[in-house]
Amino acid sequence: MNPGSGLTTYSTNVPGNMWDEPEEPAEDLDLRVLRVAAQPLDGPDTLRVRLETTRGPIEGILHPVEGGTTAVVCVGGAMGGLDGPADSLYARLPLLLSSAKVTVLRVEYRKPNDFEECVLDALAGCSFLKGIGATDLLLVGHSFGGAVVIKAGELHPMVRGVVSMSPQLYGTRQVENLNRPLLLVHGMSDSVLSHEASEDIYRRALEPKRIVLYAEAGHSLVQAKGRIDELLADWIPARLTGIPENGGREEYEA
Repeated sequence: MNPGSGLTTYSTNVPGNMWDEPEEPAEDLDLRVLRVAAQPLDGPDTLRVRLETTRGPIEGILHPVEGGTTAVVCVGGAMGGLDGPADSLYARLPLLLSSAKVTVLRVEYRKPNDFEECVLDALAGCSFLKGIGATDLLLVGHSFGGAVVIKAGELHPMVRGVVSMSPQLYGTRQVENLNRPLLLVHGMSDSVLSHEASEDIYRRALEPKRIVLYAEAGHSLVQAKGRIDELLADWIPARLTGIPENGGREEYEA
């Protein structure tokens, strides 16, 4: 992918009637990517990017792969962040996915903990990746971000799968509309957001869907770091290349 190529824009409507919210008319939310700045960070294979949008700048880190047309967008929890759970999973993903030539974009929210705005940030990341040559996308989010990627995955037509780790329930009320392969990952010792949240989302989601639970893992999933690396290194390329998801419920020790 070439981050210097022309960019497309993306705008969408994000429904206002989210989980535990009263029914309200849909609110039109529009965000367009206007321009992009990029500079090397820790070597030529990593770029710090800044997406200038009609709703303010979005910061991120891009790990481009020449010759690849698949990409992943990663988003954090309610406070944002670029590293992800399980001891900086997002920083490891480029290496874990390198053999499959998958570009990775790690997105920092403009307005952390504002669900609709954060969904737009994830969609802006999708728009940017499309503009530099991506044809197939996958979304990864943790905690608050686990709900963000479920909603963003529903809205963007290039998304081929969604990984939701330790997700909250808010924002997942319409998960049955996702219509994409869904992987839920949760620790059964999570004291911040109970694994029952993932169980609930899994029950309501349509196939193809899969839930993987780690008995000893907490909210950050650090206790299952190695297993999660192996899981995503297999699951993400498979979904991006269209291999069918077998699905089901799995439970492991960390």
